[in-house]
Amino acid sequence: MPEQNSSDQYSTWVGLIYVFNLIVGTGALTLPAVFSRAGWALGLSVILILAFISFITVTFVIEVMASANAIIAWRHIHHRKRVCCPQDSAFNESESEVLQTLDESGPANSDSEDTPLVTPFSNSPDCTEETCRYYMIRDKIEMGQMASLFLNKFGTTLFYLCFAVYLYGDLSIYGAAVANTLTDVVCTYEPANLTCNDTIPDTEVCWESLVLDRFDAYRLFLTVFVLLLGPFVFFDVQKTKYLQLLTSAMRWLAFTIMIAYATKNLIIHGAQGNPPAANIIGIPSLFGACIYSFMCHHSLPALVAPIANKSALNRFLALDYLLIAVFYLLLALTGAFAFEHLNDLYTLDFSPRGSGDCSKSNNIVVILIRYFLSLFPVFTLSTSFPIIAITLRNNLQSLFLNEDTSYFCLRKLIFPILAILPPYIIALSTKDLSKLVAITGSYAGAGIQYLIPTVLVYYARQHTNKVIGLGVVNQFASPFSNNCWLVFVIVWTVTCMILVSVNFMQIHYDVKTGHLK
Repeated sequence: MPEQNSSDQYSTWVGLIYVFNLIVGTGALTLPAVFSRAGWALGLSVILILAFISFITVTFVIEVMASANAIIAWRHIHHRKRVCCPQDSAFNESESEVLQTLDESGPANSDSEDTPLVTPFSNSPDCTEETCRYYMIRDKIEMGQMASLFLNKFGTTLFYLCFAVYLYGDLSIYGAAVANTLTDVVCTYEPANLTCNDTIPDTEVCWESLVLDRFDAYRLFLTVFVLLLGPFVFFDVQKTKYLQLLTSAMRWLAFTIMIAYATKNLIIHGAQGNPPAANIIGIPSLFGACIYSFMCHHSLPALVAPIANKSALNRFLALDYLLIAVFYLLLALTGAFAFEHLNDLYTLDFSPRGSGDCSKSNNIVVILIRYFLSLFPVFTLSTSFPIIAITLRNNLQSLFLNEDTSYFCLRKLIFPILAILPPYIIALSTKDLSKLVAITGSYAGAGIQYLIPTVLVYYARQHTNKVIGLGVVNQFASPFSNNCWLVFVIVWTVTCMILVSVNFMQIHYDVKTGHLK
């Protein structure tokens, strides 16, 4: 197996910063509101528990990555044995065909954001059993590639479907967040009897001089957003290093300002919010938001493979998750107690026309900061939207067409439209971010983050034990190697999804009958 080019490698600390930046994103902006509704004690417990379970499945992904590298190395060794001494080789015809496919493929472009999850494996140079160590994370092997390696066709198809649903939800959330932000910032009309803690109804006009209500304005901004960025899905886009650095710097600046601003309000004005200790009705939204906020599993291979020294990878990832959990708790606790009213999107509580603490300011610096925070989702999500849309398009192509390149019209026209149109329709029908995040995180997100890594690691262990043998130790094996942990994650996930579904149905029923507002 080829090692990463030294020019593409980076230190463990740089890799963990990348993981931190990947996890701490838009999902964190929905945490303060759902945290406040669920209660400070319940919210604190759920965030810590879900952070721990998410870390468990991250170690599963790391183990499967090493197992996949080991299987490919084993196949190359035994392929050469089969060529030289076919009577001594246990290498069967089906594995030979797979390896031939891999050998005919060049190395994947690790910088490309538009490749499907299931792509050809990179070619590997010759190595002997004496010099080749099996369990090494050298090649970037995506989760879809691992699914193709360790699961049957049905399991791989389920993976694709789950990931496609997650990306559809992701794009819907992005569109709704941007349109909500623009509506809040651009619409200037405020009713005369409105207090600072009241939410302006969607039926109110956006501008006093135009007969256009706020929900129509939301749909208008959403349409413009999709029309401007949607066409990128018909082309290929690369996410450059400089774009990543720019969005990371903006993310750190925005989150730091929000925490500092809320802390200042707590020190000067005291606690304005009064969240309950626990409110079970807030569980569905909190569960979905937490899963959405800790999601990194589908992008982990691209971030971990270039790390130069992986000897203490699990310990460093544990530190990363601990810091992220503390960061989320700091963001959620300060927001829940500093503001009496919280929007679904936390940045909307820093409106330039009056923040969540009901304060207004004529200071130009404060006004600019509030505009920056309010428009922060627009800046960051606009750069990510085309990349995610292209990823969805290419994975839809791989799901339905595999490697067939004969359907030019489907590839160039139908699949790009299918990647953009459903999220647009979903966001057009609702602007409720908490509901979108809850549904996306609780179902498709739970599948990507919990179920798929658990199933993959189970079959990867079986396959490597059968092919390579028990005598070769996987140095990247998860510390949660006992099968009881696999059962725990599966039972936990299914139980939470059932509880979330029951709560959703109960809330819908109560709203219809007028028992719950």
